[in-house]
Amino acid sequence: MKTIGMLGGMSWESTTVYYQLVNREAQRRLKGVHSAKIVMHSFDFDVIAALQTADRWDEIAGLLIEAARGLARAGADFLMICCNTQHLVAGEIAREIPLPLLHIADPLGDSIASKGIGRAGLIGTRYTMEKGGVIADRLREKFGIEILTPDADDRAETHRIVFDELARGQFLDSSRAALTEIMQRLVARGAQGVILGCTELPMLARPEDAAVPLFDTTALHAMAAVDLALA
Repeated sequence: MKTIGMLGGMSWESTTVYYQLVNREAQRRLKGVHSAKIVMHSFDFDVIAALQTADRWDEIAGLLIEAARGLARAGADFLMICCNTQHLVAGEIAREIPLPLLHIADPLGDSIASKGIGRAGLIGTRYTMEKGGVIADRLREKFGIEILTPDADDRAETHRIVFDELARGQFLDSSRAALTEIMQRLVARGAQGVILGCTELPMLARPEDAAVPLFDTTALHAMAAVDLALA
């Protein structure tokens, strides 16, 4: 079994979901009391969030690279960033760290393509929705998938729900209803599926909240990590 190097804590709410998903799947496949081999660096998310707000992505890259080096020294065989938004600096990490990086968009693209979907809506933080380099560019270039994002007001509301509520452990029915309406508007514009492009969103949005398939980036990324760990 390979050792998974997790860059987590962004936020810790979703990192706990990653940890549970990976270990439960490893135990399901291996039986008995098996669990996954994991080393993790869990960030203080407030530090990362402040740098995001200030658009200081070079500093974020530096912090993640330093943490990834620590995971490599601790015995990680490959790395995963347990956050959609921080994949904006995935290229810098991949260049600096001599370990494979399991990109969150790759299992996502495989899943979308397997359903024959060529146009998908994307909801997440404003960085993920507005900066194509997080996942949208990779989905288009590697998988030929067109990405639709919400209008400005819906982007602002989705971002607010993530940072003001989900990252603080608040899961409100009113916000679930708001996300449902946002996804409905994406479907009306032609989205054949909707990407839950923030690792916190699957803790609130449910498959029955949308008329099209939902793609849970957290679960897809976690299952891909188990695949790689047990390959």
